[in-house]
Amino acid sequence: MLTIGLVGGMSWESSLEYYRLLNTGIEDRLGGLHSAKVVLSSIEFAELTELQRRDDWDEAGALLAQAARGVQAAGADLVLMCTTSFHVVADQVEAAVDVPFVHLGDVVAEAAKAQGLTKVGLIGTAFTMSRSFFTDRIASHGVEVVVPEERHHETVNRIVYDELVHGKVLDKSRATVVELIDELWDAGAQGVILGCTELELLVKQADSDLPVFPCTTLHVQAVLDRALA
Repeated sequence: MLTIGLVGGMSWESSLEYYRLLNTGIEDRLGGLHSAKVVLSSIEFAELTELQRRDDWDEAGALLAQAARGVQAAGADLVLMCTTSFHVVADQVEAAVDVPFVHLGDVVAEAAKAQGLTKVGLIGTAFTMSRSFFTDRIASHGVEVVVPEERHHETVNRIVYDELVHGKVLDKSRATVVELIDELWDAGAQGVILGCTELELLVKQADSDLPVFPCTTLHVQAVLDRALA
């Protein structure tokens, strides 16, 4: 079994879900008392979000690259970031390590293609929905991406940062996100990507008639495939 390096803390709720899914995934696959071999570097989220607010991506990338080097030095055989938004500096993080970096966008795109989809919706933080770094990565695999109208972006941000990162999962917010999924369906989406780990705490496949692609779950499954290969 390979050792999995996690660059986390964005938010700690997200990292907790990654850690939980990695270990339950190993238990499901191997049984007994097996658990995942993991090293984690947890970023101070307020510091990183301040860099994001200032658009200081050189410093944010340097901070995350340093964390990635740390988990490699601690014995990681592959590295991933427990976040969608900060994949904006994924190239910088990947360049900082000598072990494989598992890019979330590649994983999600391949999952959509495996179901024969050519157009998907994406719901994530306002930053992820308004920038092209993640949608372009998915589109490079031949999968078109549509996002909710800009007027909805701040609503999703509020749900993520005011509720979900603090462990608050509210039914009214679930209904709001499901309405956005329906709007994406009307816009031609054949499936919907939950492009933020915390959104997976809120919305499940049972809540949507469209195929739901939970980024964290798919990321974990892809990493486990490599770790156990």
